[in-house]
Amino acid sequence: MRTPGPLPVLLLLLAGAPAARPTPPTCYSRMRALSQEITRDFQLLQVSEPSEPCVRYLPRLYLDIHNYCVLDKLRDFVASPPCWKVAQVDSLKDKARKLYTIMNSFCRRDLVFLLDDCNALEYPIPVTTVLPDRQR
Repeated sequence: MRTPGPLPVLLLLLAGAPAARPTPPTCYSRMRALSQEITRDFQLLQVSEPSEPCVRYLPRLYLDIHNYCVLDKLRDFVASPPCWKVAQVDSLKDKARKLYTIMNSFCRRDLVFLLDDCNALEYPIPVTTVLPDRQR
């Protein structure tokens, strides 16, 4: 009887190896992901319900977790008047409240604020594309 060579045995070992578990999110990664999700949801809400008065008068919400003013911005957004007709506003406020709690309590020591510019949170940061120079 012939013994299998090293290649088939190696393939069997690799195929049967359990997948590695992903690392749990850090405070920073959780804050960053939630702030991006809130900003995206806010922009979608403005597009889907632009004529709804309560959506039109919500404070602008472009979040940058590196800006010190983000805590005030989140607090203002959560405290804005309720919007009974649009359920997405309540969902968005819940996410903003969750982010505020994470930033102000659980992950307070992990925060590093690089900016203190409240006006920067009023408008999205424009994405600029630099076109490559044409070579002759």
